This record gives sequence, C-alpha cells and structure tokens, in this order.
Amino acid sequence: MTDKPVPGLIPAPRHLTDTGRHGPYADDVRTRIDPELTERLGPEGYRLTVGRCGVDIAGGGEAGVFWGRQTLRQLLGPDEFRKAPVRPPDRERTVPYVTVEDAPRFAWRGLMLDVARHFMPKDGVLRYIDLIAAHKLNVLHLHLTDDQGWRIGIERYPRLTEVGAWRERTKYGHRASPLWDERPHGGYYTQDDIREIVAYAAGRHITVVPEIDIPGHSQAAIAAYPELGNTDVIDTASLGVWTTWGINPNVLAPTDNTLRFYEGVLEEVLGLFPSPFVHIGGDECPKDQWKASPTAQARIKELGLADEDELQSWFIRHFDRWLTARGRRLIGWDEILEGGLAEGAAVSSWRGYAGGIAAARAGHDVVMCPEQQVYLDHRQAPGDDEPMPIGYVRTLEDVYRFEPVPPQLTPAEAARVLGTQANVWTEVMENQQRVDYQVFPRLAAFAEVAWSALPAPAERDFAGFESRMTAHYARLDALGVDYRPPSGPRPWQRRPAPEGVSLGRPIEGAPPIV
Repeated sequence: MTDKPVPGLIPAPRHLTDTGRHGPYADDVRTRIDPELTERLGPEGYRLTVGRCGVDIAGGGEAGVFWGRQTLRQLLGPDEFRKAPVRPPDRERTVPYVTVEDAPRFAWRGLMLDVARHFMPKDGVLRYIDLIAAHKLNVLHLHLTDDQGWRIGIERYPRLTEVGAWRERTKYGHRASPLWDERPHGGYYTQDDIREIVAYAAGRHITVVPEIDIPGHSQAAIAAYPELGNTDVIDTASLGVWTTWGINPNVLAPTDNTLRFYEGVLEEVLGLFPSPFVHIGGDECPKDQWKASPTAQARIKELGLADEDELQSWFIRHFDRWLTARGRRLIGWDEILEGGLAEGAAVSSWRGYAGGIAAARAGHDVVMCPEQQVYLDHRQAPGDDEPMPIGYVRTLEDVYRFEPVPPQLTPAEAARVLGTQANVWTEVMENQQRVDYQVFPRLAAFAEVAWSALPAPAERDFAGFESRMTAHYARLDALGVDYRPPSGPRPWQRRPAPEGVSLGRPIEGAPPIV
C-alpha cells in the first residue's frame, strides 16, 4: 500500500491503494467486524475496499465500521452530505476503486461546545453531532453551567432552570465593549432532551461528556439558591444570573450544604450521561471571598489545609472520590492541579501546554486543548473585517500545524495524552451562524490532527491539505455550514464595530506552535 492521499479525504487516511479506476456504486454495502483489525488497529480502525464486486467495510468494532462509512460518503461526493439528495434517483453514481485502511491516532478527539454563555437549542446540538461525526471526532464536551446560565434540568432543584437558565440582558462583544443586547436570553435542556442528545450521539459513536462547573463560574446556581454562596461575605440573595463576561468573584461556599447540593445534581447527571468521564470545571476560581469568609477560614483550619488553593483541591478531591465510588472518572481544567490533584483525576490542559506536561509527568491522563492553538472563538485573521474578533490569531494553517503531544514528554509520559479537543466558547457567538463561522473550516484541520499521525508541525504538507479542502468545502456547503471562506468573511459574516467602539479583545501575542 502507499501513503498517497485521495484528493478530498478529510482526515487523510493512513494507508490506501488507489487503482486510478472508477466503477458503478450500488447502495448495498457489506460490513463486518474483523478480529484481525481489532487486534491490529483497535475498535475504531477500519478497512474500506471498493471494487468491481461492490463495497466492503471491515471494522475493528462497530465504531470502525461507522468511520469507514464516513470515508465512503466522502468518496461518493458532496451530495451524500445533503439531507435530501439532489441527484435524480435513476442516475448511476461512480466511486474510485480504492482500498483504505485507517485508524485514529488518539482515543479522545473532541469538540467542547459552550451552551451556557449562549444557549444552543437541542436541534442545533444534534446538528453539531452530525457535523463532528462527519469529521470522525468522537467526543462532544457540553459546557452546561456557568455564571451566565444553567442549561440542564435537575428535578430536585427546579430553581436551577426556573431562575438560573435566564438572564436579563447580554454584553454585546467582549467584556470591554460598552454595548449591550437588552433582550433577555436563556433556555435549557430537559432531561428528555438530554436523553435524546446522548442517544443520537451514541448512534454515531460519539460520547457526550457533561460539564458542571465548580467551585467557580457558579453565579447562575447561586442566583437560584443563594445559600450556595459565601453568605457571610456578600448578600447572595441580591445576585442575579450574570450578564457580562470575564472571571466572576462569586464562588461556591466550602460547606457541607454545598457538597450535598452538588452530589444531588451529579446523581441526576450520572443517570443521564453514561460517559466514563464527568467534567467538573475547576477553572478561574478567585479566592478573595474565601480569604474574607470566616466560614471558609474555619474549614481550612478544621481540615488542616495550608491555604485557599488547598481548599479548592479539597473540593475537587471530594468529588473525585464521589465519582470514583460510582464508577466514573473526574476530569477538570488544569487549575485543578493547584493544591494537589486526586490520583485518578484527568486534566484538560487549556492554559497552554504547561498544565498538561505537569499532569502527565505526575501520572495523570491529559486532554490537550491549549487556548493558544485550538480555542476556536479566537480570531482567524488579523483583519478588521473579522466579526467580533478576540484573542490570538489562529489561521487554518496554524491549526493544521498544532501538535497535541509536547516534545518534552518521554514516551511513557506521552502515553498519558488521551487525545485532544477544540474548544468553542460562545461569549461572542449568539447564534448558529456565528458558531459555524468560528468553527469551520478550522475544525477540518483539527480533525486531521486528531485522527492522523502527522509529521512534525514544520514538516506538514499544508499545501496538500489546502488542495483536499477544495473538495471538502463542497461537503460543508452540502451540510449547510456557514463557514469562513479562504478569501475572508462574506459580506453578511462581517460585523464591524460602530465608530470609536471596540467589540473584541485586542490581538494577543501567542507562543510559537510546538
């Protein structure tokens, strides 16, 4: 076999043989599980064979068969990605006679979707499941709770959605913007909605990982149940769901009542999500209220802790033990390393590579999602016509040259990297069109990085990737994706700031790509 890529295949397959011939395609596709592929390539590996006798897909498991079907869709052309095919039913289709054998590099190939800052209705989430499945990603991380909204119904605590799912208005632009959208914003998923989302994803071999953020990013919960906050420091009864962006000072009180409350929340979450991992956030938790709180200081003394960092670690360790006792694993943002981390916990490394490196060296599993490389809310170009631009400039080529495994790690440490994830924070994405624009086409580059064993970043063939993207843009068109074209934003995608007003965060300097 050769390593020559078939034009248009995203992600690029590991091995393929292309005879250069084409033949008719019949809709009956033969599929099977092949134990030899299971042993050699794992459950997500597959072999797709197209020839005179038709199409055969052998998978290492059901997931492998499914990924093989995605490759077949790509070979058949963009019409296969339409919900209603446009070809006449009697028109014969042809397909290249090829053999493709492939398997993913990483077990965790994820997209984090923030539905807390701007709510995405259920149908939009189902649509994104289809989009990530078409790119052979297998994890959807749902950021369900934050200061600006609580998005999952919890039966024993109805005020979490009655109060916490709705805010009076919304900051228009990044936190420095002087503008506001004065319309109320909100919404949440019922438990039946969640069951439908999880089942729909499972049918596409995608795991949905829920995130319930603690002990910071919790003002929506405190607005609903004021006793969860540090009542001896502030008047929590006057707090509403937060309407702006940034790091919120209002964090959960380190009390037994708070622990029991979130155990009740997580009991219902575990009943809805079969994912082995449950994300508990743990990021951006200011300690000022704990420093001023007699209750928090008494708890530090009672537990023999050194400081407020160890108090946060106590929070995290408590829920790590609680989840472990129920057969689940805790994962959190890299701040959970501060003050010491429970043995079985995993880390989402977002503040660059350093947290992931430290976690792997300490024996913890890691999902690499560094802000400087794969935060898709960040701008795609430095031009003034980028809509609501924030943060680092990360172009399509930059994402294609992202390397999830830092070269500083030994092979044993590198084995701790479960995979990688692109994160979509929605402060400046108020609707599906805006999410599409920020996510695509960069998600196609990320998907290839997550699936394929690529050369070192500087040696990657970006020109070849661009060539294959030419065919892939037609698939995105068929899928109805409002992506950013290579030439720049379309007229309706631009959103310039009013005269003298800055909507976005200034361009930040980013470290070089590994």
